This record gives sequence, C-alpha cells and structure tokens, in this order.
Amino acid sequence: MKRQDFRHFHRLRVRWSEVDVQKIVFNAHYLAYFDLGISAYWRALAMPYEAAMQLLQGDMYLRKAQVEFQASARMDDLLDIAMRCERVGNSSMSFVGAIFRGEQLLITGELVYVFADPVSQTSRPVPAPLRALLQGYEAGEPVLDVRTGDWATLGEAAAGVRTAVFVEEQGIAREDEWDAADHGAVHAVVFNRLGQAVGTGRLLQDGPGIARIGRMAVLHPLRGTRIGQSVVEALENAARARGDHEVRLAAQRSAEPFYARLGYQPHGEPFEEVGIAHVGMRKAMARRAAG
Repeated sequence: MKRQDFRHFHRLRVRWSEVDVQKIVFNAHYLAYFDLGISAYWRALAMPYEAAMQLLQGDMYLRKAQVEFQASARMDDLLDIAMRCERVGNSSMSFVGAIFRGEQLLITGELVYVFADPVSQTSRPVPAPLRALLQGYEAGEPVLDVRTGDWATLGEAAAGVRTAVFVEEQGIAREDEWDAADHGAVHAVVFNRLGQAVGTGRLLQDGPGIARIGRMAVLHPLRGTRIGQSVVEALENAARARGDHEVRLAAQRSAEPFYARLGYQPHGEPFEEVGIAHVGMRKAMARRAAG
C-alpha cells in the first residue's frame, strides 16, 4: 500500500499523552487516529456531518475495526492519516486506512460502517446521494458546486448559511444582518453534492471600477477547506467580468490570514463593526489580456 493509492490525507503530530515511556505510540491510539481521519474525510466531501445525516435520515455506526501493525510511530512524528472508501454495499461502507511517516507505511486498517436508522439503529440501504458522493469523490469528481446569481435565485440558500454563521453562531442581531443591498448584489453560494448550501458571499459596487466583497460565511464544521476560497474566487471572477480593477472587503481580524493568503493587503486602521473587530483589506485585479 502506497501514498498514491489515496486521495485524502489528514496530518497530525504525535503528542506526549499518546506515547509510552519508550516514546512509542500506544496501540489503541491508532484507532483514534483513523477516527480523526474519517472525520477529516467527511470534511473533504464538504459534508457537515450532523446536518447531512439528518437530511439523509440515518446515521453511521461502526461495525468492524481492524488494525495491522507494520512499524511504530514515535513521539513528535508528523503522521499522515490516509483514508479511502473501498466499497459501498447495500447498507455498509468499508474504508481502508493507512498511516504514513513520510513515505514509510506504519499502520494499515479497515473500518466498516453501517448506515442505520438513528432511533432503532437497524440497518437501512445507503441512500443513493451518499453512495454517489462517495463513489464520485474516489473517482476524482468535484464535490463543490459554486453558483453565482441574484438574490431571487440564491437568496434562500445564502440566507440559510448567513443565519447559521452570523446570527446563531456569532450572535449578530437579525436586523443587523439583512439590508437592501442584498437585492442589488451578486451572490455566490457553494453547494455540496447533497445539495446543501455550505458557504456564501456577496459582491457590491463600491465605486467606479471598485468592487466590495461582504457577508462571507462558511458553515463552522467545514472551515479550513476550500469553500471560502471558492466563494472569493467566484466573486472575483464576477468583479473582473464587469471590469472592476480593485476588490475591497472588511475582514474579521480572525479571518485576516485567510484573505492575506488570497492576495489581500490591509488598508486603513482596524475598526469595530457589530461588536466584532475588523480590518479593511484590498486587492488589485489583474486585467484580462486583449484578444
């Protein structure tokens, strides 16, 4: 089994609490590592687990776990936990896992889950959308569908994400979240392959040739994936298409590093908005080549 056999990896560093006096990882911790790998796998599918399982009217229950030891991980090792969906049966799903230190294979494992009714815990067939999602991801198909449009088209989906993030999570008053600008804005919404809206943002006109991105929101379980970047790229493309030469935004200070990685630079003094620290940022848009 080699690294190229897998599409998904989750990286972690071995900590003191996970090793014995010889600084070798306790055997039982490898199952915990595979469990972390499975959680990261769902995130790679852009699937907010709890909400997705409610949509699918079921849940996943571990039926079998098997670990095979090749070599030991040690204190301070940087490990890559690889996961692959090997088979989707009628009601069960088999995942193969591997733990690597660099190119060296240390541990292999198999986790078998059963899709079941969450109340009775009796098995039921794997829903067709989940089957298609797993098989499509392993075949290299995209898991995100990024759409841009007006409020009439995307408003309901965008509002669901913004309510979850800004109102319910961050405690912003509902009357501060909604304004008339939504109806004239270009909106971007990211959907997963189950049809769930998982991220959104909007594009306004701040002045001649100047665009403004705002209301950026990604569901909490999926932050750190490519969803936020996909929203920004979609809105930048919309700004570029209408001839804007600069994009501005007001970033929450906690999100400043994210925007910096996308080429945005701080501009002006930090300020507070709806009780949250912000900083202005801007980015020059590359002009399209003629012809």
